[in-house]
Amino acid sequence: MKFTLVVLALVLAGCTTRYADFNLPSPGTVREDVRWTWTANPEPVLRRGSWPPYDSVDALNPSLVLHHGVLLNLYSGFDGKTWRTLTSPRFGMLSPDPDTWEGGYIAANGSAVEDGPSLLYWFQAGGRTPRIGMSRDWKKRAASVLELGPRGAWDERGVADPYVIKEGEWFYMFFLGQDRARRQRLGLARSRDGINWQKHTSNPILELGPDGAFDENGLGEPAVWKSKGSWWMLYTGRDRREYRRLGLARSQDGVRWERVPSPVISGEEEWNAKVVCDPSVMVQGDMVRVWFGGGNAARPDENINGQIGYGELRVAR
Repeated sequence: MKFTLVVLALVLAGCTTRYADFNLPSPGTVREDVRWTWTANPEPVLRRGSWPPYDSVDALNPSLVLHHGVLLNLYSGFDGKTWRTLTSPRFGMLSPDPDTWEGGYIAANGSAVEDGPSLLYWFQAGGRTPRIGMSRDWKKRAASVLELGPRGAWDERGVADPYVIKEGEWFYMFFLGQDRARRQRLGLARSRDGINWQKHTSNPILELGPDGAFDENGLGEPAVWKSKGSWWMLYTGRDRREYRRLGLARSQDGVRWERVPSPVISGEEEWNAKVVCDPSVMVQGDMVRVWFGGGNAARPDENINGQIGYGELRVAR
């Protein structure tokens, strides 16, 4: 009995270390009057089939990073059977390993950060109950670094779509969580080393939109930056038709988020008429450069004729 109690105590202690109450650093003096305007390039900037045969069906999920002075796009390519992480310009590739926790279907939907001389990359894998793995300079860790939540949790059936930023000594990860009702919402975690993560005790940090809203059916693929005294988030919202658009939210601490009514970004061209998703951002003064996925088929996952576009958010004068 004593042994059982000790083991139980250790298990509980281990569980508590995986959760914490924290905020992101202050983004500065808040400006209440910030409004954003959106313009987009009419044509894709990376078409499917750019790295045949690996992205012949879909090219989505861009993650832009300046690595050794080169602007590198790590994106997800789908060949009809397998999702991989590809690069433009061609630099490296990650494929799923069917003999590990990753399964044989996906090693993509990731987020890249340059950390000193190294390129860190967090990615989604694990089949129908995805988890998040990590690579350093294209060498994958043997185990996942962000696991499913406990039974009954908001992320019991999946953690996916990582977006990682570094502030000071901490990495912060925004990610999708899925529960047993297949609701997909957004959460937050932090780590000092990119490997051992603490999930926020207040997760999820952004709930589904109300009935009839563009994000009534699911949230995913967050991208976060700070500007004009606030934290900002672009995220993908799905409606009941499986149309996808990008919404904007604002926060002062990275935990409590408030939706911004506009812009809601939808596709205006034939190639992205039904899907705009997967944002990746870079801040350049008053402008935020945004790379995104787009498609012309309303599906929740793949086979959307996905290609990658580019747009800009600018602070309205």
